[in-house]
Amino acid sequence: MNIIQRLGQGPLLGHRDFRLLLSGAATSQFGSQVTLVALPLVAVLELDASPFQVGLLTAAETAAFLLVGLPAGAWLDRVRRLPVLIRADLVRCLAVASVPLAAVTDTLTMAQLYLVALITGVATVFFDVAHQSFLPQLLPREQLVAGNGALETVRSVAQVGGPGLGGGLVQLLGAPLAIVADALGYLTSALFLLGLRTEEPKPEPVPGSSLRAEIGEGVGFVLKHPLLRMIAAATAASNLFGALLMAVQTVFWVRVLGLSAGAIGLLLSVSALGGLAGALCAGALARRVGQARLIWLSTVVSSPFAVLWPLSGRGAGVLLFGVASAVVLFGAVVYNVAQVSFRQVICPPELLGRMNATMRFLVWGTMPLGALAGGTLAAAAGPRAALWVCAAGFLAVPLPLLLSPLRGLRDLPADGPHAPDTGDADADADVTPATETAPAAG
Repeated sequence: MNIIQRLGQGPLLGHRDFRLLLSGAATSQFGSQVTLVALPLVAVLELDASPFQVGLLTAAETAAFLLVGLPAGAWLDRVRRLPVLIRADLVRCLAVASVPLAAVTDTLTMAQLYLVALITGVATVFFDVAHQSFLPQLLPREQLVAGNGALETVRSVAQVGGPGLGGGLVQLLGAPLAIVADALGYLTSALFLLGLRTEEPKPEPVPGSSLRAEIGEGVGFVLKHPLLRMIAAATAASNLFGALLMAVQTVFWVRVLGLSAGAIGLLLSVSALGGLAGALCAGALARRVGQARLIWLSTVVSSPFAVLWPLSGRGAGVLLFGVASAVVLFGAVVYNVAQVSFRQVICPPELLGRMNATMRFLVWGTMPLGALAGGTLAAAAGPRAALWVCAAGFLAVPLPLLLSPLRGLRDLPADGPHAPDTGDADADADVTPATETAPAAG
């Protein structure tokens, strides 16, 4: 029995369209994990990029959340989401396919890598916001935790197997040609999505509404909600320092630890076992300790392990990096399943796109800043010094959650967006829980 069949059991057994959605997620995630290894190695090994250039490349991948994140959400609340998902996959397929083509014709430059990163980033903004807003239309409320858990499991399985595959392909074919796997993944995902039969109603236009007013409504909903506001703050901090890590780690592995492409792929795969474990355990942990409690507890327990990143070294010392990444990723996945499921339930359907886009703008918008800071720090003081800054930042991630009403709740209120004030909630209230990129996703 394959992974898609296993994840389709239980409450999602027989849900054809969710299986197709899950299959599409699996193929695109495996391809993306290959590129996670290959694209920085293209810059470092093929184009001899500096630490700052690698940081700039990472920043280009996430800059789209700052540039188009908020208007994307408002626009997506006006249209059907499924056609957007398909078109975004096709755009990403064509963009990443240009890298091996340029490599074969000996015309590849850093400028092209920046452009590809920016284009795929814009398409990813539309895809991710539409994806999170489409799932509540595909599944009933009581199945959202199971659905999000299954999607996180697929992502975690890809994080385990994809980097190892990517490292092997880089050594066999070279870094540029290995990216072909990503293009094929996006294409296959689009084909799976084309097979969905769920009838998605077109949102009714609101007379007299403007894009600016609709964006403001989504921003206001997030910032005025005492739980969403603190979740956004913690996730933004995690992604800021996670992007710093992403900008520095490839240079650290290649030039400080002396790892080969295959060893890097293996290290990423071993680290990703923590994310897989988190996805498999998230539902049971939420039932055992409470969904609200799990959000802050997952960060408190996992964040201190970030200190092992700058302590890692050559030889057996590489294991410290793997252990740190595995534990931090475990916490991030558990955190994401709990908080994304809550967001999907607490938000009215007509605001889902804008709410998710606002969250992505707030929490992913810090990533270009983190990436640029990582590249700058690594260039000025060395990659290890940059990792110490990263570790210190991760230690501060749980603070917004511990200072929020979450600390006094066992489970999250499931009574809708009309009663966001949870300050007087009973810490032991048994509220039935309703059913989000090594950093936490949005």
